Amino acid sequence: MAFTNSCYPRSISSHGKRQMTIEEFKQWLKQFDYDGDGRISKEELREALRSVGGWFTTWKSGRGIKSADTNGNGYIDDTEINNLISFAEKRFGVKIVMS
Repeated sequence: MAFTNSCYPRSISSHGKRQMTIEEFKQWLKQFDYDGDGRISKEELREALRSVGGWFTTWKSGRGIKSADTNGNGYIDDTEINNLISFAEKRFGVKIVMS
């Protein structure tokens, strides 16, 4: 999946994936927090994936929430974002690096 959103850097890693920092990933994801509660729901994550032309967005968003949501409340908050980063590197076709 290629990220085409303008907030994504256009550099390509040696693995052939789009590369961004953790902060860039968080900033991109937060723009889909439509209700402004500081958390990402399954529906918001699905919209984020759709915005970059993702396939199987319902499945991927469900798996992303399940993988990252350690407290089981159905949302990804700031304390769980690193869990989503790990999932994103495997499933979203992006390489996330330290700033």
